[in-house]
Amino acid sequence: MATTHGRQAGLPVLDERITRMHGRDRLGAMAFVAALWIVMIFVLATIWPFIQSPTILAILVIAGSLVVTFNTAAIVALLRHYSEDKEFIYGIDLKHLDEMRRRRG
Repeated sequence: MATTHGRQAGLPVLDERITRMHGRDRLGAMAFVAALWIVMIFVLATIWPFIQSPTILAILVIAGSLVVTFNTAAIVALLRHYSEDKEFIYGIDLKHLDEMRRRRG
């Protein structure tokens, strides 16, 4: 199957499809990061009244902060990498999707 940046059997231009697919992935990753922050803050706020030891509270706050910080940094790095190589990454995915659709008929 030849892959060009032109029209492919009535499908939108490959660059447009790549941009849409990348946008959906970015949105999903940002939603995950937002949900992670919300859940971590909710859990900390929920357990706060039950923690009697200031040391344990400090450990939980520091550990939770590290979890959300490192996860956020990892997702940002992933998004940056995907933005730089999106034509390669999504181009291969779209080629395989198109081939699967073609074989199904």
